[in-house]
Amino acid sequence: MEQFDVSPYPPRAAAAPYMPPQRRGGLAVAAWVLAALVALLLGLITLVIIGFGTGPVPFLIGLVVAALPVPVYVTLVLWIDRYEAEPLWMLATAFFWGALVATFFAIVVNSLGAAFVQEAFDAEAASFFGTVISAPLVEECAKAFALFALFFWKRDEFDGVLDGIVYAAMVGLGFAMTENIKYYGEAVLEGNAAGVFVVRGLFSPFAHPLFTSMTGIGLGLARQSRSRAVKFTAPVIGLALAVLLHGAWNGTVYLGSRMESGALILLTYFIVMVPIFAGLLTAIVLALRHEGRVLREHLWRDCERGVFPRDEYLRLCSLRARAGASFDALTRGGVARWRARRQLNGLASELAFHRSRVARGITARDGSDAQREAGYVRQIYELYAQLGGGRAAR
Repeated sequence: MEQFDVSPYPPRAAAAPYMPPQRRGGLAVAAWVLAALVALLLGLITLVIIGFGTGPVPFLIGLVVAALPVPVYVTLVLWIDRYEAEPLWMLATAFFWGALVATFFAIVVNSLGAAFVQEAFDAEAASFFGTVISAPLVEECAKAFALFALFFWKRDEFDGVLDGIVYAAMVGLGFAMTENIKYYGEAVLEGNAAGVFVVRGLFSPFAHPLFTSMTGIGLGLARQSRSRAVKFTAPVIGLALAVLLHGAWNGTVYLGSRMESGALILLTYFIVMVPIFAGLLTAIVLALRHEGRVLREHLWRDCERGVFPRDEYLRLCSLRARAGASFDALTRGGVARWRARRQLNGLASELAFHRSRVARGITARDGSDAQREAGYVRQIYELYAQLGGGRAAR
C-alpha cells in the first residue's frame, strides 16, 4: 500500500494532537444552568400569556399544529450546512432563544407599545403600530441579539454567510413556532383556523427565517471580509433589511385584512416574497461554493505533504464525493466506518476553516492556533489510515 508521511510538519507540531480547552469551573456551569432556567421561565410565561388569551383547547390545538412541522424545517436547515456542521448545542441555543426568550420580549414590548399608542390615539392606530412598526423592529432586534452574541462570542464557529443563514434560520424557526401557537389558537377561537393556517403554515412558514437571514448574511459578510467598512456596515444593513422586509410583509397582511381581500397578499407574496426567497437560495448556493473554495485552497498543502493523496483531497472538497464516500463506508464497513468517514470529513473542514480564519487575522487569544492546526492534521492522518490509507494502516 502506498505510504503517506506527515514528516514535513515540524516534529513538535505533529507529536501531540490538539486538545480542546478544559471545561470551565463550577461558576461557569452555574451561570449556564441559571441562563437555561431563566430562558425556560420566560418561555413558560409566554405560553401562559398565550394560553390565557386563547383558552386551553385552542391553545393545545395551536401548540400541536405549530410544533408538528418544525422537525422537517430543522432538518432542511441542517441539510444546508454540509461542509462544516455547526455544534448542536449552538444550533439548539439559537432555536430556543427564538422560541423562549425573543418571543417573550416581543410580546411584552409590543403589547406595551400598542397600549401606549391606543391610550394616546385610538385602537386602529394601535393595531397599525403594533403590526407594521413595533413588531418588525422589536422582533428582528430580539432575534438578532442571539446572532450578534454568537458572532462575537464563538468566533471559531461563525465563519461566513452560510453559518449566518443557518443560525438565523434556527432562531427564526423557534420564534415562528411559538408565535404560531398564538395565531393558530386565536384562529381556532375565532373560527378562522383554515385561513390562518393557509397564510402562516403553507404560504409563509419560511417568513421569520427569511427575515432574520438578512441579519445573518450581514454578519457572515462581515466575518468573511477584510474591509473595516464592510465589517461595520454589513451587519447594520442586514438588520435594517430584516426589519424592512418584515414590516413590508406585515403591512401587506394588515392592509389585506382591512380590505377583506387576499389579492394584495397574494400579489406581494409572488412579486416580493418568492423572489427574495429565491435570492436567499442563491446566496446559499454561492456560500456553499465559497466554502468549497476554502477547502480546496487550505487543504492542498496537506495533499502536497502526503497527509492524504490527491483522490482523497478531491473527495474532501466535494459535497457529492463526500456523500458517496460516506455511503460507501456505511455499506462496506458498517456504522463504525461510516462514523470515521464523517469524522474525517468534519475534521478536514475544521482544519480548512481554521486556517482561513487565521489568514484573515482571527486568532485565538491564548496563541494556540499552531497547536490546534497540528492536532487537526494528526487526527486527519490517523483517521485516513484507519479507513485504509497511509502508513498507519499497514
